[in-house]
Amino acid sequence: MNYAHFIKGLGSGSRSASDLSRQDATQLYGAMLDGGVPDLELGAIAIALRMKGETFDETTGFLGACNQRTYALRPPSGRIRPVVVPTYNGGRKEGNLTPLLALLLQRFGIPVLMHGLIEGYGRVTTAQILREFSVSPCMHLAQAQQAMDRHGLAYVPLSVISPGLAILLSVRGRLGLRNSAHSLVKMLDPFKGEGLLLAAATHPDTLETMRQTLAAIEAHALLLRGTEGEPFANPKRRPRIEHLHDGCCDTLFEAEHDSLKALPHLPEGCGATQTVAWTRGVLEGDTPLPPPLANQLACCLYASGYADDFNQAKAIVALESKGMAAV
Repeated sequence: MNYAHFIKGLGSGSRSASDLSRQDATQLYGAMLDGGVPDLELGAIAIALRMKGETFDETTGFLGACNQRTYALRPPSGRIRPVVVPTYNGGRKEGNLTPLLALLLQRFGIPVLMHGLIEGYGRVTTAQILREFSVSPCMHLAQAQQAMDRHGLAYVPLSVISPGLAILLSVRGRLGLRNSAHSLVKMLDPFKGEGLLLAAATHPDTLETMRQTLAAIEAHALLLRGTEGEPFANPKRRPRIEHLHDGCCDTLFEAEHDSLKALPHLPEGCGATQTVAWTRGVLEGDTPLPPPLANQLACCLYASGYADDFNQAKAIVALESKGMAAV
């Protein structure tokens, strides 16, 4: 493959750069995932894409290459879609509440698969918090499948389900810049379309590209603006939560814009110890669940098929979950 041709097209400046077709994007990213692109060319492609910005066709092509190379897991039996939770950012200023959402879903009997990184690079990761709840990372695919089948809950490092994408994600450590992999991991469903993906982005442009891409592949997903990049609703002010399914996009909750009347009770800091203590309080019913998280939980119950309709899902969260705030 002539990588110089791609680099020249992608890196010719904001006015002259050319975009990849979906087919070329799939071919090029496939070579990157397979380790076939030399380091110099790989760095040049990553930076060129970063400076140019990825188009819808490029993102869709890249994701197609990722999906072809992602190891598959078998969904647990039953009509409920397993919820797929990509968790790659961790908590930096706020508590990481992704584990709480996963543990609440498990309590309802909804299967949950989390995938992410073990190392937090200064942030508090989901893996760190889950260890305090006796949930350890699954270090190979068979272990992940066993955890899903037995417990309906598993945390899998990215390197287990997509080694090539894990390597591309780590390129940031050498280049100092994010690359396409940072968005692609948040659209990865190891159940090959059978899961309900919690898709979160922090920037409006990325959110729009994710919406278009997930709709194009007819993914089942809940799309929202993440909290510090994590896929849980901001407990202080709910973001818009959209349900993507069968090529359609429905808004389940609009974003809140009004001033806060009162701050919810949250972890006192972003540290693992404070976050774990607060999470235990919610799970034990001693601490109320912030309404935005209750709203998101209701969305998950509905979109996964646990509840027959959205009003029923909201009622279930309000009436059957001890210690939660009403939706």
